[in-house]
Amino acid sequence: MSLAVLDKAGVRRSFAAAAGSYDSAAMLQRRVATSLLQKFPLQPAPGRVLDLGCGTGFLTRQLMADRLAQPMLALDIAAPMLQVARINNQKLPTAYICADAENMPFIGDSVRQIYSNLALQWCQNLSAVFADARRVLAPGGQLVFSTFGPATLAELKAAWAAVDDFAHVNDFYSLEQISEFLQVSGLAAVDLESKIYRLQYPSVLALMRELKDLGAHNVSQARKRRPTTRRQLQRMIGHYESGAGGERITASYEILFVRARV
Repeated sequence: MSLAVLDKAGVRRSFAAAAGSYDSAAMLQRRVATSLLQKFPLQPAPGRVLDLGCGTGFLTRQLMADRLAQPMLALDIAAPMLQVARINNQKLPTAYICADAENMPFIGDSVRQIYSNLALQWCQNLSAVFADARRVLAPGGQLVFSTFGPATLAELKAAWAAVDDFAHVNDFYSLEQISEFLQVSGLAAVDLESKIYRLQYPSVLALMRELKDLGAHNVSQARKRRPTTRRQLQRMIGHYESGAGGERITASYEILFVRARV
């Protein structure tokens, strides 16, 4: 059910290594988390709230501010990320769980609401994730998440495509595909929205450094296994900058906002 087979061990390693640098680079992630809560607020109904793929805990903190004394859970695949989240949110009563979002360690009907910000794109099988969310959510519960859409980093993809045929940038599902997966899983009343964020960078290398600091490496099994040569990198940068038309380059991020209910 994935566009490309993901290296899940690579996902875990990438985010574990980025735990210390993530917050300094996560401007877009914070903007999207804030927009997600504005579009789809937390329900006032009692019950556990789960931050799925919590990273360093920014969304967890925002959810706690509105949770109305509801029990809070935060899950992430990378233990170092959870350690930073604990430090960031040390005064908040939250249970932290190191686990894979594709195999949630919760009994059925035990969570009222699941929120996830820019994390589900790292799951291999979204249909399985949604089906498990359906199992875990109590009647009347909701799944709310943001994820990257297929237009994300289109400029970087195009620049690499002019150099070779390897997958240098991860592929992402469309709204239509995600809607189908949700329907198959048994989740209903789906609200979907797509928005393009365009960020500017002083150089292509600055963009690539930010992606590294976020742990957002290419984890597709179809990626190039041999190291990229300096000449190939320079060619890619040349193609990217030739289409920029100015001193700064632009990187596009398609963000999909989704809410589904049990």
